[in-house]
Amino acid sequence: MKSTVDLLRSRMREQGIDLAIISDPTSIAYLTNFQSDPHERQFFFFLPLEGSPTLFTPELDRDRAKSLVSYNIVSYHDSENPWQKIQSFLSRERYRIGLEFQHLRLRQYYELMQILTGQIVDLSPTIEQIRLYKTPVELDYLRKAGQMADHALALGFEAIAKGKTELDIIAAIEGPLRSQDVSMSFETMVLADKHAADPHGVPTNRPLKNKSLLLFDLGTWHQGYASDVSRTVAIGQPTVLQATIYDIVLEAQLAAIDAIKPGVTAGEIDAVARGIITKAGYGEYFNHRLGHGIGRNLHEFPSINQGNPLVLEEGMTFSVEPGIYLPNKVGVRIEDCGLVTKTGFEAFTHTPKELLKFKL
Repeated sequence: MKSTVDLLRSRMREQGIDLAIISDPTSIAYLTNFQSDPHERQFFFFLPLEGSPTLFTPELDRDRAKSLVSYNIVSYHDSENPWQKIQSFLSRERYRIGLEFQHLRLRQYYELMQILTGQIVDLSPTIEQIRLYKTPVELDYLRKAGQMADHALALGFEAIAKGKTELDIIAAIEGPLRSQDVSMSFETMVLADKHAADPHGVPTNRPLKNKSLLLFDLGTWHQGYASDVSRTVAIGQPTVLQATIYDIVLEAQLAAIDAIKPGVTAGEIDAVARGIITKAGYGEYFNHRLGHGIGRNLHEFPSINQGNPLVLEEGMTFSVEPGIYLPNKVGVRIEDCGLVTKTGFEAFTHTPKELLKFKL
């Protein structure tokens, strides 16, 4: 199997790119297996079509990089000018240069163009295409991240009790995970009652109450790969409206998952779920795409949205997460991330999806 660097070089050769400058830390981790957050410092991976690649990193990360990366490493101290350091090992000959348009900051572009000359090419779509198909190792990491997300949901369900708040439930999830050296892939959302009608709501000290729904949206990291899962449960006996909305969302999610297979487009999968919700009269309240890619980023290529002609193929991974959000009334979302297989879809999370009911 070709390395990720070899795959990128093959694409560079096809596009006539002489030099790729990788600026997104996630892309750098994908290509080198070295993960770092440089904050405001400069962090690049310079990949020539021919010759040795160079990882350019702050001095703070030099020793760790050397223990993980076999490529040439150039580091700089905070007291040094990073652009002068880059200029010292990059030739000013004219290149066809690939840059990550979706990540590179304007100041970085300006400084690099003082050092290099040549034609600029957007490398972001190329890297997206390479990362689109997950390797067996990546899939193993995603499955394990999914297992931990299921565990996180179980912790949250166990914490449901009288007097507990949304933030209490989050603490009951994240505390034990932190003690197990597990970090969350995004800020955990636990949203109760009308609060769940905000798809990106912010948890509060609002106490749980009976005859309400409780929406969980959470994820974890495993070896640099993310999980993302949503479940909605009932506190006490749900109202007719709450139960009806839940059943519609569940039907939409199961139907969309059942429709996934190689050869179907992303837009067609979205249309399956959206059609069910629209037919039930709640189309305007499903106000986001059906899903997003997942891997080294929580949200990455592809987007499972209306009209997207992308043909699904084996090895792609993404979420399936329909929702209905009635303002000031009720919110329901059900989400699993998974893999397109030869015959269908393998979910990474397995928490039951029938409407679970908890007593206070």
